Order: sequence, then C-alpha cells, then structure tokens
Amino acid sequence: MATNYVQDGKVISFTASADIESGQVVVVGSLVGISLAGVASGSTGQLAVEGVFDVPAAAAAITAGAPVYWDADGDPYGGTAGSGAATATATDNTLMGHAIAAKGLNGSAVRVKLGR
Repeated sequence: MATNYVQDGKVISFTASADIESGQVVVVGSLVGISLAGVASGSTGQLAVEGVFDVPAAAAAITAGAPVYWDADGDPYGGTAGSGAATATATDNTLMGHAIAAKGLNGSAVRVKLGR
C-alpha cells in the first residue's frame, strides 16, 4: 500500500461549526455530505461523501438522473422555511450529486447519490 494513503474517502472527518443532527446535510467548502451522527458545535464528526441518501427537497420536480444541488437556505416542502433543501437549480447552490429516482412537485425528499 502507498505510504501516503490516508483513508478510502467515502467518509471524511469534519469539524462542526454548529450543532449537527444525524442525517443532516453538511457543506464543507464545495463538498456536500451527510453527517453520520449528531455532532456538537466545535467537535469532530464523520461525514459521508459517497452513498445514496434521502434528503429534504424544495417544492419542485426533479427527474431521475438530474444533477441535484443543495440550497443551504432553501425551503423544504413541508419543512422549516430557510432550513435548506435539495433543488435542481444550480445558480447560487452547491452540487451534491444526482437524483436516482424522480421526485414529484410536492415530494418532501429526493433520493440522491452523493458525489460528482
């Protein structure tokens, strides 16, 4: 094995800038992942940056295979306004992956394969 190998990269460590819940979408720079456990602000947690997850989504249709972006202050359908939502809109949002199933206009979540 290479002497400079660190980890497989499917899960990375991150430092929480606020309290994070298990399953919450976390953006680190231009990298989007899912927290695998609750993490207190200032503590180190584990962030999945590969895999398939259901994430809160805005009230808009997303087709299977379409790129999915994270809008950090978006309004999830049926959720808390401004708490963040997945969307098909690229402008001012961060690419998180691709939809692996279609999401209807009023669906509250979209199934996303993380990564590029």
